[in-house]
Amino acid sequence: MEMNREKLCTSKADVSSDSAYHCSTCHDDEEWSNTSRGRAKSRSLSASPALGSTKEFRRTRSLHGPCPVTTFGPKACMLQNPKTIMHIQDPASQRLTWNKPPKSVLVIKKIRDASLLQPFKELCVYLTEENNMIVYVEKKVLEDPAIANDDNFGPVKKKFCTFREDYDDISNQIDFIICLGGDGTLLYASSLFQGSVPPVMAFHLGSLGFLTPFNFENFQSQVTQVIEGNAALVLRSRLKVKVVKEYREKMTVQNGIEENGVVSTNLEKEVGKQIMQYQVLNEVVVDRGPSSYLSNVDVFLDGHLITTVQGDGVIVSTPTGSTAYAAAAGASMIHPNVPAIMITPICPHSLSFRPIVVPAGVELKIMLSPDARNTAWVSFDGRKRQEICHGDSISITTSCYPLPSICFRDPVSDWFESLAECLHWNVRKKQNNFAVEE
Repeated sequence: MEMNREKLCTSKADVSSDSAYHCSTCHDDEEWSNTSRGRAKSRSLSASPALGSTKEFRRTRSLHGPCPVTTFGPKACMLQNPKTIMHIQDPASQRLTWNKPPKSVLVIKKIRDASLLQPFKELCVYLTEENNMIVYVEKKVLEDPAIANDDNFGPVKKKFCTFREDYDDISNQIDFIICLGGDGTLLYASSLFQGSVPPVMAFHLGSLGFLTPFNFENFQSQVTQVIEGNAALVLRSRLKVKVVKEYREKMTVQNGIEENGVVSTNLEKEVGKQIMQYQVLNEVVVDRGPSSYLSNVDVFLDGHLITTVQGDGVIVSTPTGSTAYAAAAGASMIHPNVPAIMITPICPHSLSFRPIVVPAGVELKIMLSPDARNTAWVSFDGRKRQEICHGDSISITTSCYPLPSICFRDPVSDWFESLAECLHWNVRKKQNNFAVEE
């Protein structure tokens, strides 16, 4: 009797202590999962083929990442950090919902591709006339002669809102984005939003299509599902990059003596600093540029020097970018839901320099080594390429503004299907089995 009373007190204490740090993703019991499903229910969780196929599949606790509000034993827990920007979620639970019905849509079309003109016109007519939505289009898209000279498309074109890259800020006017083209259109859409990014629906009308899961044949029903909030999401983390460059100006020197009479040994002097910031979806690439010498850059992690890269350069990528340049340089491919940053050397001058994965949220800093023979060059998702000199620095960390990419089925199925179709991952002839002897 005394033992039963003690067990009862212990169980009550456990319940009270767990309630302070109760996490729906880490709890397995049926009662908690039912209440959490009831609270999170919305029209985005309506029945769909993707959701219906996972109803009978039950997650186990081992498949969840570490939760920051979990207790460790009876008295220990994680110190609460108000600067926490990322929580690991179950990919199957990431669904799209709207606070208000979407009214404006940004349509991004691949430039200089005649095959996309007809899909672009069909999509815009459907959005404006059948859904009564406000369509934003880049001004240079409408300058295409095939669109400008089409009289039948004129009434639709007059309803468009146009913008120019680097001139007009549309970040607070777009409810969601539709991309027509290849993976480059998604990267371009990411570059237009340096803060919060609206949901992106990408149609595969380009060459590779690793990031564009939708086919255009039945676009009406697919777009309608997204407008109604019936879609799965994958949150593609981005990199926040800050480039600090020192301004220098050449001095007027005559016979090795400056105008004020002081002997000059350096023809340049620092006059200030320029700070530029970028949001990067795929990767930051630091390379040797046109120089024939090896690049020589120092890589710091949270202020500590971790290595010096001697080779053709280094790639700092997101999990989304792990299947791009990083994979070509020999790195592993990482699912977009994994919170991580990849560091991949390009043709390193050392056989033991292997690609590494570091936790999301750390701050990387890249600078030219003091004894580097030449400058380096940096690009961000293949854009904004610029030279890096001695004294300049590149700071990289995980952005708190991911890109919400709308899935065709779900984050896991879409990713493995892209690996198989686009990269032909592990495609080989099957081994023959042994003949059965009678």
